[in-house]
Amino acid sequence: MSNTITSGLPAFTGTLPTNPTMPSSSGGEGGFGATLKNAIGQVNDLSDNSQEKVAELMQGDRQDVHNVMIAVEKADIAFQLMMQVRNKIVNAYQEVSKLQF
Repeated sequence: MSNTITSGLPAFTGTLPTNPTMPSSSGGEGGFGATLKNAIGQVNDLSDNSQEKVAELMQGDRQDVHNVMIAVEKADIAFQLMMQVRNKIVNAYQEVSKLQF
């Protein structure tokens, strides 16, 4: 069977650092904050896309229910992943705040 899961997924458009270092205090481009902001923007774009497709389907402009459901599931999975990352960040912050210096 040549049907793969990744055939309908968009390619990762971000860039991974080749030599990760501590981000500068100036909050320069490519820091953790910029990466997080970019990821949240991508999740928001997927959500907007799925809402548009659902609205088109409800108005009768679309006939391809499969593509609408795929867009909705992509947005849902991306949101779930974002929430798990958020939970990890919050847990890490709580652990760091418990440390005594």
